[in-house]
Amino acid sequence: QVRLVESGGGLVQPGGSLRLSCAASGFTSRITAMSWYRQAPGKERELVAGITSSDNSANYADSVKGRFTISRDNAGNTVHLQMNSLKPEDTAVYYCNARLWVEVWGQGTQVTVAS
Repeated sequence: QVRLVESGGGLVQPGGSLRLSCAASGFTSRITAMSWYRQAPGKERELVAGITSSDNSANYADSVKGRFTISRDNAGNTVHLQMNSLKPEDTAVYYCNARLWVEVWGQGTQVTVAS
């Protein structure tokens, strides 16, 4: 199995930056892709960004393109989400997701963008 531990959430003012990290442990060699999702109060969970294990190909939701960057460390066991130019509408619980023969979710980390 795989275990995911997220970190880096918090409170930031509009226009500020945060960096989320997701550390994977366990059968990490079986992970084919890792992604960040978010869920705001009263809304469905949505994909924010994803990155493949094979070639580090990344994809982003239109709402975060040009502001967020997803990356992996050299060992491939930690994924980061650099979030710049944050807006109040980015406020949500952010979840890390790993895809292997099953989908694994982290516990979530709160991001609040407010002045």
